[in-house]
Amino acid sequence: MYENYSAAVQAILKKDKIEIGQRIAVQKDSESYEGFLMPKSSGDANCLVLKLDNGYNIGIDIKGAKIKKLHEKRYVGNIKRELPKFDKNKPRVSLITTGGTITSRVDYKTGAVVSLMKPEELLYNVPELANIVNLDIISPFTKMSEDMAPDDWQKIAKIAATELNKDNKGVIITHGTDTLHFTSAALSFMLPNLTKPVVLVGAQRSSDRGSADTSMNLICSAYAAISDIAEVGICMHGSTNDDYCFFTRGTKVRKMHTSRRDAFRPINDLPIAKILPSGNIEIMNYYKKRSDGAVRADTAFEEKVALVKAYPGSDPDYLKFFVDNKYKGIVVEGTGLGHVPTSSKKSWIPAIKAAIKSGIPVVITSQTLYGRVNPNVYTNLRILFDTGAIPGEDMLPETAYIKLGWVLGHTKKPEEIRRLMLTNLVGEISERTDMRTFLN
Repeated sequence: MYENYSAAVQAILKKDKIEIGQRIAVQKDSESYEGFLMPKSSGDANCLVLKLDNGYNIGIDIKGAKIKKLHEKRYVGNIKRELPKFDKNKPRVSLITTGGTITSRVDYKTGAVVSLMKPEELLYNVPELANIVNLDIISPFTKMSEDMAPDDWQKIAKIAATELNKDNKGVIITHGTDTLHFTSAALSFMLPNLTKPVVLVGAQRSSDRGSADTSMNLICSAYAAISDIAEVGICMHGSTNDDYCFFTRGTKVRKMHTSRRDAFRPINDLPIAKILPSGNIEIMNYYKKRSDGAVRADTAFEEKVALVKAYPGSDPDYLKFFVDNKYKGIVVEGTGLGHVPTSSKKSWIPAIKAAIKSGIPVVITSQTLYGRVNPNVYTNLRILFDTGAIPGEDMLPETAYIKLGWVLGHTKKPEEIRRLMLTNLVGEISERTDMRTFLN
């Protein structure tokens, strides 16, 4: 249990019968520290690792330190804890848990972050939910979001539709943040006749960190799930403070930072709403309103769609790879207004022509993210779009990838594919560019 601590540290801990997870006090020079003894994974073997009450860890060299065992032990395994008692008179909402940081905690046996043993553990630290909704918990699978695939999106969409067709006000889906915006886009297309809210939520910090965002994200998501907004969206921190969340349309949102709590930002759109943890909702954009009627999951999806990036010196031969391997569609992240290498030694134009000639639709988006692809401004753009490539308007590359997969799941006719890709189906294409949406 003391692995990776030095023999000297182990001797002190064994002498005082201090175990991993034990609360201890450490006096070092003129400073005093109190917290829970953590396992050690790396670093100086003579340093004790404590988890302080603010949720952060600290390393303390034992040389000259005085250690005292306190009579409190942190949860280190499966023990019975009381769940919030949900009121059946509160609005009924289904909570679908799929994994990710939001359902993770520190394992005090190893010191690593692990997924929760049971979905119910998610609720231990958010008793406020019992004052807002009556939750039904469903856990179809547990998976880190980087491992998500189209069949997972299909499974979530079918479960969400089933739950929405019960006497529920809405659905909350907990999910890892890395690919949360892929899933929100997929569900937007796979639940096309939505009549109630579908709220995706994650966390950038695990629940036992001092800066954890789990609780407020869940509270705001609960209010979004019983609101009048009948759309798929992501509900996450809107600032680095614990003051409000944004609920942003599922096809217009993207993770824009690896670790900030307000990482999810609207792109080429405004958030649908600002949601305060008090329950106040400030509408910021148009939205589809709650209505009556059954929800249908339309999950047909062509998995053989590629998302590729054009860059200076990039070889067009890798487009040929997708043609040779019988891919059904390609989305290209072009530069600026949608450029690809055109007059260079490694021009992409012949490869794009060949792909389209072989029946593979090619959609052009912009890696700048903000703004709109424009086929007409530059000569090279006109050359590109004369090939028959489809302009992706102001769609995010990830959204265009999801949309093309969904469209190809429904038709293989070139003209119908083009028509659907250029049609705003679920808020993925803005009618005009709103200057307020840049770096919102």
